[in-house]
Amino acid sequence: MIAPIFQSIWISFHEWDGIGTKTWIGLGNYVELFDDDVFYTAIGNNFLWLALYFLALPAGLFLALFLNQTILGIRLYKSFFFFPFVISQVVVGLMFSWFYAPDFGLLYRLILTVTGAEVAILADERYVTYGIIAAGLWPQIAYCMILYLAALNNVSKEQIEAGRLDGARGWRMLWHIVLPQLGPATFIAVVVTIIGALRSFDLVSIMTKGGPYGASTVLSYFMYEQALSEYGFRMGYGAAIAVILFLIMMAFISGFVWRMMRDGKAGG
Repeated sequence: MIAPIFQSIWISFHEWDGIGTKTWIGLGNYVELFDDDVFYTAIGNNFLWLALYFLALPAGLFLALFLNQTILGIRLYKSFFFFPFVISQVVVGLMFSWFYAPDFGLLYRLILTVTGAEVAILADERYVTYGIIAAGLWPQIAYCMILYLAALNNVSKEQIEAGRLDGARGWRMLWHIVLPQLGPATFIAVVVTIIGALRSFDLVSIMTKGGPYGASTVLSYFMYEQALSEYGFRMGYGAAIAVILFLIMMAFISGFVWRMMRDGKAGG
């Protein structure tokens, strides 16, 4: 993994079509990138993805707590909630595209019935990114739920019983006894959620291809357009976008790891 990272950084300093000879241009690709309006649209959408994707953590935890109960039919409920995790992002994108589709889409018909307004979510610059993020949250919540559900099986029953003897119930039990033991699962969930939000390519490609008018593009799709699509073959420029995306991802993940280590030392 390390060698391709440095290779991408090296390519980002060149003008290259992927076939011919590389031409050294130094920071030229980065200068052009920071003067490109599409770049700022893409990075803004990525940060919106990141902010809303974190909703998957509390939602996944809530579902895991619900499914961790011993009640009639719980295995059937689990299978329903596992379903989004086992299907591919392409299928998710197609399903939500039909869900939002004008004329026959369920959400479109519902909005029309309730408000009388015709709202084509994937064709409206105001709503398109939120619509795609909603599609991405569906399997992401399922993934976080699975992580927390597995972690809940390892929660110390002795600590639970001790908490009950001390009068801990409900929210106090969750906050002071259960959540601290879910730290490893939370760490994985946060890292995977950050990566998923920042590399959000599949759904954008399937649902809108960055449209309308580039309103829903993100850095990963912008990179693909510039480097690999029929309109691109600018490998150096695409590599520069990839490097920026990598640095943003590492900044968030490193910040979270540092905070966990700091809190761990403080707690110790």
